[in-house]
Amino acid sequence: MQNKFMSRLEKLGQNIKKYRKMKKLSQNEFSEMINFSREHLACIETGKEYISLRKLFLIADTLEVSLKDLINFD
Repeated sequence: MQNKFMSRLEKLGQNIKKYRKMKKLSQNEFSEMINFSREHLACIETGKEYISLRKLFLIADTLEVSLKDLINFD
């Protein structure tokens, strides 16, 4: 069960990174936009840190993507 959950966190992070790069934003630029440290964003993008739903909504809104796009694990 733990491995499945971790792979979901990693996939979520990969999706966030993909959409950030599609907007041509560096981690530094994007972290400033959402008021996170770059280190915190890096941990989210690599699936090493949990993320609250509030932060997930903020990321989706800032990247102008749906929450569904970010949590698409297929």
